Amino acid sequence: MNRKIAGLMAGCAVLAVLASGQALAKPAAKPQPDKKVWAAAEAARADQLKLLEAVVNVDSGTGDAEGGQKVEAILIPRLKALGASIQSVPAEAPGLPDNLVATFTGKGKAKILLIGHIDTVFGPGTVAKRPFRIDGDKARGPGVSDEKGGVVEGVMAMSLLQQLKFDNYAKVVFLIETSEERGSPGTRKLIDSLLGDADVEFNLEPGDPPDALTVWRKGSATWHVEVEGRAAHAGVAPQDGRNAIVELMHQLQTEDAMPHSGAGRTVNVTTIQGGTRANIIPDHAEAQVNVRVRENGDFDKVDEALQAAARTTVVPDTKVKVWREPAFPPLPNNPSTDDLAARAQAVYAGLGRELGTSGNGGASESALAHAHGVPALDGLGPVGGGFHSDEEYLDLTSLTPRLYLLTKLIMDVSAKPAKPVAK
Repeated sequence: MNRKIAGLMAGCAVLAVLASGQALAKPAAKPQPDKKVWAAAEAARADQLKLLEAVVNVDSGTGDAEGGQKVEAILIPRLKALGASIQSVPAEAPGLPDNLVATFTGKGKAKILLIGHIDTVFGPGTVAKRPFRIDGDKARGPGVSDEKGGVVEGVMAMSLLQQLKFDNYAKVVFLIETSEERGSPGTRKLIDSLLGDADVEFNLEPGDPPDALTVWRKGSATWHVEVEGRAAHAGVAPQDGRNAIVELMHQLQTEDAMPHSGAGRTVNVTTIQGGTRANIIPDHAEAQVNVRVRENGDFDKVDEALQAAARTTVVPDTKVKVWREPAFPPLPNNPSTDDLAARAQAVYAGLGRELGTSGNGGASESALAHAHGVPALDGLGPVGGGFHSDEEYLDLTSLTPRLYLLTKLIMDVSAKPAKPVAK
């Protein structure tokens, strides 16, 4: 067949399709960014870094009431200047700074809860040893990602919305809490109260590398194993003593038989104490056992095993007590979180960036939101890593994209409600 005839036949085929009423498919439109929001996020970068440096350079480990108050003293004027009403809510456990609730009132219908925490796992004097610094594409310092970077992002997102004159929400409530690293013992009733009047919860924990949201989390709890023995002179009459440390070692064999790592249940000894002097048989010893689970029922399995072990001692006349300190339930994979993640991915696609989803063993308040029936999305802070160690970092290449993402998500759920949690 010559080329002219072939071309005519192809043309006729196209005309036939059009004549039959079938339109030729158009290429899918490439997602586009919201240029105004992106420009505002880029312009905010220097101010965002300056605020991040200020809050990171204050020691605020959980239980450091003075440090927590100093961080809040930096944030409160910023929040007030953005039009927020500020409420300092006393902690529900001793030795903790007040929790901070900043409420922004708008003209729409959506009720959005942002949650971030300013407590870290680092003790006094850490900032003096390794203050905030920028190392290439990474910012470093105690709590820079977990979670001061996320808290600062929340402040900056509300700043962007003010600049853009966006208030199509009924209210955005920003909870800045002070005891998350211990399972939020100072905030539980407050969180329950705020969730009772929220349509959606966005959590400002750091994103996972390379750039992912958190759509599931393990639950966490800590078991205390305490042994009471009998003191005696270690040289003159050791036979009169009942060694609490030896018995504790026996008790912890139960823990040692359980998995220490992996995607499922993990059980790990995290602290151990015992004895007072080298020449005294110890009469007291205790350990903390941290447990992470995907399913709530696994907590009961661990408790049953530890309680059963406590009923059998190898050191005569010792007594073993096992008790549980709850923290967070699991955040399971669920359709409402998946829906929010898909919406976030669509926002990111406008930047030409891919946004992954992941899960991990780090517990958070989003599990409480889900359990309360409130749709929740976690890991919305800047991407980071090395958490709870001297290697903690914040990925600066994610700083502006993540600010854009949070700002756009607030706008998105203000226009279109989040998918409710299935009952």
